Amino acid sequence: MKKIIFVCHGNICRSPAGEYIFKSLNDKFDVISRATSYEEIGNDIYPPMKKELIRNNILFKRHYAQRISDKEFIEADYIFYMDEENYYSLISRFGHSDKIIPIYKYTPSINEIEDPWYTGRFDKVFNQIYQCVKDILDNIED
Repeated sequence: MKKIIFVCHGNICRSPAGEYIFKSLNDKFDVISRATSYEEIGNDIYPPMKKELIRNNILFKRHYAQRISDKEFIEADYIFYMDEENYYSLISRFGHSDKIIPIYKYTPSINEIEDPWYTGRFDKVFNQIYQCVKDILDNIED
């Protein structure tokens, strides 16, 4: 089973949304989400993002934010990041790798997933992540 990791800065908004949206659409992959930073370690999904998941009928469970580990990086087939900051954090830690991919790679209309913790646009971010995940599923092999 191929392993996918969705990555964002704190692992409390965008990456858990990616994880649970993906799991709601496909169960043929091993999917987790992680942070690039230590800032939110142990914290649950941020409440406004939880509301978006609930509003869109996406099932999730209690979440504990975690930073991506060396072992997880090595074992992953795909690591989908949300923005340039995430990308630079990943390559500065792990080096360049073909498995580090923007979540929007297959969605030409999107060129970054903004951090809703700062912008407050949780509905926009949810919709963008949902579209990106659908496009990922249309383009990768299980």
